[in-house]
Amino acid sequence: MTKWLGLREIICSEITQRREEGCDVTGFIERLDAAGTNESQLMDVYDALTALVPGADFKYVEPSALEAIRAERPEGPRVLVDHMDDSEWQNKFYGAWLGRSAGCALGKPLEASSFMKGSGGRPGWQNIKLWFEGAGAWPIRYYTPSQSAAQEQYDLEIAHWSSLDSCGDRIRFMETDDDIRYTVLGLLMLEKHGLDFNSWDVGKLWHRHLSFGQVFTAEAQSYLNFARATSYISGEQPEDWENHIHWGRSYLNPYREWIGAQIRVDGYAYGAAGQPQLAAELAWRDASFSHVKNGIYGAMFCSAMIAAAFVESDVKRIIEIGLSEIPKNCRLAEDIALAVKIAEETDDQLELVGKIWEAFKHYHPVHTNNNAALCAAALIHSGGDFEKGITTAVLGGWDTDCNGATVGSILGASLGAAALPELWTAPLNDTLYAEISGFHPIAISECARRSYNVFRKLKQ
Repeated sequence: MTKWLGLREIICSEITQRREEGCDVTGFIERLDAAGTNESQLMDVYDALTALVPGADFKYVEPSALEAIRAERPEGPRVLVDHMDDSEWQNKFYGAWLGRSAGCALGKPLEASSFMKGSGGRPGWQNIKLWFEGAGAWPIRYYTPSQSAAQEQYDLEIAHWSSLDSCGDRIRFMETDDDIRYTVLGLLMLEKHGLDFNSWDVGKLWHRHLSFGQVFTAEAQSYLNFARATSYISGEQPEDWENHIHWGRSYLNPYREWIGAQIRVDGYAYGAAGQPQLAAELAWRDASFSHVKNGIYGAMFCSAMIAAAFVESDVKRIIEIGLSEIPKNCRLAEDIALAVKIAEETDDQLELVGKIWEAFKHYHPVHTNNNAALCAAALIHSGGDFEKGITTAVLGGWDTDCNGATVGSILGASLGAAALPELWTAPLNDTLYAEISGFHPIAISECARRSYNVFRKLKQ
């Protein structure tokens, strides 16, 4: 079980997951209903689900092992050539951290059901528009208002319990958020281990720095599974640890292709700036702790894009480089290609997010594929403009803070801190709170300096 859901709910989500993986799940809803609340019968249904294999008509090739992924990827530039001096690099690192923080803060108050899933017969993006209109703040040109006439008129409500310090009338720092905590953890991993780490080290790092209340969906289940696994062995990594990975990331984890791994990669990508292949590999090591297939690919795709953005300014090219690190014949690659096509054919921002919503609304709001597709579309639509990029990513709905953070990170790395609009960066006051020892609070510029030092050390 997870900390919120019971076994029935997990198995219901597992049915959806198995269907998306190409398996025939006919009759499983009926079997689930027949099992009622009998745990033994429910586990029989679960075991039958896990034994399914994709049908012969499933057209995708989706391995989870690194070498198998690389064998299926298209050609691409594995390392990019740069001619920047130290001050230019440092400006890029500060831009990446600032951009991620600003994009995350914009989307954080909107991480509520009505904006992520939609409500009242309206898609999430329309509710976001209504909220800003109700506050007299449309189009989006600043952080999310804490109050809006849409609250009473349309029964909309922001995520008050977790995000008031990110609202435009109160923001004065980057408040704690899982999107920021994982960026910090990526930095800590590279500072401690350099390139010598694997999924065991990821589990140990999480258990050392994160409480169970700070992890969600796939991360929560993998966190719990890791605790179960390590309770039967000593505190040292067993020689056969690689044989345990798939159980740890899959057992009672129907969220293994959701967005969690995708939001964890920035700290690794910063350390591998200009090296998209290395960035994708580091993302794979982290993602494989909790995710499979497209959940891993989303992490590799975004990590490669972020690393490329330090050197490359063309957003279309950045996306192409990201795609060159994942299997060319996977669901995510197909979805990204469609999103890019939609964005290239659509000039209006509202029309764009409406088309993206319709194209990918069959996914769960925090699935990897729809959110990665929205990020790609936002990048194309931005043309490299920071404000246009983060506002489009957040306006699209679904996982608003995650998408704002990812697009902000990419454009921040590409543009550098000096080129970012002061309207978005000044309210953060160069301050970040991560709820991690040593990073609560810390200067965002200090995080950037440490990431730059890791980058230089790894590049030697």
